[in-house]
Parts: sequence; structure tokens; C-alpha cells
Amino acid sequence: MKHIVWLAVLAMAFGNFSVAQGPPIMADKPIMLGAGSFTARSLTEIRHTERGTFSYVPLMMRYLPSSNSSVGVDIPYLDYNIDNGANGSSLADIKIIGKYQFFRKDATGKTFRVAAKTVQSLPTGEELDLMDLSMGKYAGYYGLVAGYETLKYGISNELGYNAMPDGTMDEFRYKLGFGLPLLKPQYPNKQINLFFEYTSSWLVERDWYQLLYAQGIQYARKAATFELAVQVPLVSDFEAGRNLRYSLFFGGRFTF
Repeated sequence: MKHIVWLAVLAMAFGNFSVAQGPPIMADKPIMLGAGSFTARSLTEIRHTERGTFSYVPLMMRYLPSSNSSVGVDIPYLDYNIDNGANGSSLADIKIIGKYQFFRKDATGKTFRVAAKTVQSLPTGEELDLMDLSMGKYAGYYGLVAGYETLKYGISNELGYNAMPDGTMDEFRYKLGFGLPLLKPQYPNKQINLFFEYTSSWLVERDWYQLLYAQGIQYARKAATFELAVQVPLVSDFEAGRNLRYSLFFGGRFTF
């Protein structure tokens, strides 16, 4: 019950607060522009936990068949160093992503949109019991992404459930991302954005919970974007020896 309360508190506290122009670093957004366009992205994560250190390097490709749909695939490489355990590197779990925007309301200088999203995680990684990275088991994620954006500020919300039929990592997930652009809108695009992002995860079967906060900065120039973020736990109620210490994220994306 306490985990549901945490999710509700987050939703009520931030659901009506609209604070960026670039896509969030950790969260997702329902705004899709440029039918027929491709985006190539990588966002390396170096995750330091009580269990060990893990470096996750994904190649992420997205294609927009239309202005309200997106399909993609993440092909990740993982280097792992488990304290007093296994060390090595391998392919992690490949992810297939689909997103469909089904609601859109525009006004002068602002827009609100909602999209359905699914992520199908294939068991291509080793069975390291490493959340979101390498489980070696199939999982299906189903959620909604909602976003409100103006010329001055934006906010993204994502709520969903990740089901793992042959494992014990079923998860309720809520992500929240606020962005603050530091430069005035201009053409060609040039922007520096600050992001303040929260991730709430409740692992239902294990009764583990964590609330993470990420502080990020993003530089966008024409079709290229570069990103850097640090993520730390605000609340961590995992099994002893499994809690996150911090994660460092860095990478970029290019749209063509």
C-alpha cells in the first residue's frame, strides 16, 4: 500500500505543474514531429550499485511512419562487474518499442498530447537479474505518455506496467520529467535545456520500491542533441545489497 501512496503523491504533486523543448533525457514524450524521419541515439549508463558496477551502451533507432506513430529498436551492449561474482561483457536485452499518439490539442504556442506506448524486451541478455538492462527473460511493458509543452516550458508524464511472465520483476512505473529551456526559441534550432526527472518503481512480486531523481542538461544544435545526467535514489527499499548508489548518463541523438 505504501508504494501506491508514493505513486499517488507524485502524481498529485506534479500532475498540474507545467514547467523542454527537447525530448526528456530519462522520461519519454508523446510529441512526434517529422513523418518519415529517423532518429539515432545512444545514452550510456554507468550504474553503481551495492552489488557492483554496470556499463550499459545502447544503440537506439527510431522511425516515424507518420506524425503520430513511432517504432524503434534498442540494441544494447553491457559490461558488468559484480562484486565477489561474475565479470564480463555481452549483448543485453534487446528492446522493441512502439508508440501511438491518439490525442492532441493545440493552441497558440502550446500543445497537449497523449500516446500509448509498449516496450517488448527480448531475452537476449544474460540472466543477471539486472533491472531494465539484462534479465535474460521476456517482458512486456504497456503504458501511457502525456505531455504539455509551450514555447517556454514543458512536462512529460509516463505511467505503465511491465509484466515478466517467467520472472519476478513485474513493475508499476511512473516517470515524470520537467524541462526548462535557457535560451529563447530560434531558427536554426539552438537550445540549452535543464531537466528535472523522477522515476518511481514498485516491483510488485518482490515488494521492492525506489524513487529516483535525475538532474540533466541537454544541448541541441540543429538536428543533433547532446545529453548528460546524474541519477540518485531519494527512496530505496530494495533487498540489502541491491540498492542503487548512483548512475551517470551521457550520450546524444541525431535526427535525419
